[in-house]
Amino acid sequence: MKKLILLAVIIAFGMNCFAQNNQTTKPVYDAALAKKLGADQYGMKKYVMAFLKKGPNRLQDSAARMQLQMAHLKNITRLAEEGKLVVAGPFMDDQEIRGIFIFNVETLEEAKKLTETDPAVKAGSLVMELHPFYCSAALMEVNSIHNKLQSKSITD
Repeated sequence: MKKLILLAVIIAFGMNCFAQNNQTTKPVYDAALAKKLGADQYGMKKYVMAFLKKGPNRLQDSAARMQLQMAHLKNITRLAEEGKLVVAGPFMDDQEIRGIFIFNVETLEEAKKLTETDPAVKAGSLVMELHPFYCSAALMEVNSIHNKLQSKSITD
């Protein structure tokens, strides 16, 4: 069942990304923007998606758990500021898969090195399942738009 849900999520992301390229009115191609964002001829690019899953070492102490969560969020912020993390977020239900990352890297090896910087992964609280992902290069603009929308940082 979990594999079916995982497959459905991946298909939904892919369909959404491909749907962005099938608009009824053809947008004006911006070669400079395409180059800046690393887009191919279809306006797409390679990423690596990570599914953050419950790890074997779940902290019982709430203060220690909160401290680890804050360190995890600071790492997310750092990776986003470095341009290595395009999207990150938790799932809102209490299931095995806790959230996702979309890394701005082309290989699983690069993504694995980035996941190893996460304090929650180091502590064994989370494990990451990595998958190559092909989606719109427009995702590269998410962080700059997000920064214009947030009035408060999660790590404040």
